[in-house]
Amino acid sequence: METVRQEAAAQVARLRRLVEQALPDLVEATREPVELYEPVRYVLSGTGKRMRPVLLMLAAELYGRPAESVLPAALAVEVFHAFTLVHDDIMDHAAERRGRPTVHVKWDEATALLCGDYLMGLSYALLGQVENAPLARVLAMFHRMVERLCEGQALDKSFETRAHVSVAEYLQMVDGKTSALLELCLQLGGLLGGAGVADLQALEQLGRNLGRAFQIQDDLLDLTATSPQWGKPIGADLMEGKKTFPVLAALEQASDGERVWFEERLRRRFRPEEVPEARERLERLGGLEAARQAVDRYLQEARAALAQLPDRPPAQALAWFLDQLAQRRH
Repeated sequence: METVRQEAAAQVARLRRLVEQALPDLVEATREPVELYEPVRYVLSGTGKRMRPVLLMLAAELYGRPAESVLPAALAVEVFHAFTLVHDDIMDHAAERRGRPTVHVKWDEATALLCGDYLMGLSYALLGQVENAPLARVLAMFHRMVERLCEGQALDKSFETRAHVSVAEYLQMVDGKTSALLELCLQLGGLLGGAGVADLQALEQLGRNLGRAFQIQDDLLDLTATSPQWGKPIGADLMEGKKTFPVLAALEQASDGERVWFEERLRRRFRPEEVPEARERLERLGGLEAARQAVDRYLQEARAALAQLPDRPPAQALAWFLDQLAQRRH
């Protein structure tokens, strides 16, 4: 079993290297105007897990297509993800991203918007570079993901000004904002590899549940992370007025007094000194434990979807991804 895990980890590391080596070459160092291309190169040079392009390549390899032959599509989803982060940072007023100043802070908002626009266009151009691909179907699948992601982001922003949001509404938001891109990565990789209809549906289910587990884990880590690798202030979501899964789960069990306490502070946004008390209240109300259980539940459903796919080495690498997420507790 340990050998299988080591081989899976090595396969994932190999695919990550493919992406890391290719990203800097997407924009030539001498390209002008520098006001546009310097921020673009800055974004592409940033660190990251490269989870999305690796998932796409693993799904393609699962059906016998070499990762190198779908690398443009893998780069497309990573570049698109980078675009969303640039614009998300503006919307969330984020000063840092992975230990570096965000684009709108290092330059300005107008530059960040242009940078994001360019990256989105580049993602579509990269999709067109995949050989032997049903391009019309690929573009339709990609654009549907863009629609769902924007819908999820719009819901997420609307939740900040709504007095009441249910857990079910939160999951609808996550299925757009987070899961849509993960579903696309797995389905697009499967499509390019020649997967059948049933397998494409299983890949979709895998992506949806992976996205739910990933987002709820992020919500939880926002309150509980102890590792310096987390890279964000503890309670950043509360300080942005976000209604995350632990908060919503806790509010479903809260007394009127507890509910008012949270709602008033979410409305005006939590102050840093209020975060420790918020965490204590969320723990007491069961919000943190509900989040932990939800992560475990969606990981279990993701594993069930994975079990429907061919039992080949790329599937073992996908299982390794799920195991890594399960261990991402601090």
